[in-house]
Amino acid sequence: MPARHMDWFRQAERDLEQAEDSMRAGRHEWACFAAHQAAEKAVKALHLYLGQEAWGHVIARLLRELPASLQVPPLLIERARVLDGYYIPPRYPNSHPEGAPFEHYGPLQSEEAIRYAREILEFVRAHLAGRPGG
Repeated sequence: MPARHMDWFRQAERDLEQAEDSMRAGRHEWACFAAHQAAEKAVKALHLYLGQEAWGHVIARLLRELPASLQVPPLLIERARVLDGYYIPPRYPNSHPEGAPFEHYGPLQSEEAIRYAREILEFVRAHLAGRPGG
């Protein structure tokens, strides 16, 4: 079976671009969700690169399941927890007590989500580049 980790990572980069486009367009709920997707796919790319299976959508858990030798910074895991909060609520009205999702997100949330996703992508990129075949 061919290695697919770079397919996942390239899609993560594209999802991050989508998050930035959505933020510029004022669609902050989609920016937050796309930032989550970018980080999730990047971490899954690293798991695949390491020959591991990665299931689920909880980025913090996916980071914790990486080998200890990668030394995932605890702050990166905390930032992933913030992103994990953007998996469902930005998309579904019943995730909030009232109002449509877009009414609950603004530039503050989307800028933070994009910044945190970018940090996770950079962490993954460094590990893909630092190993043979990366």
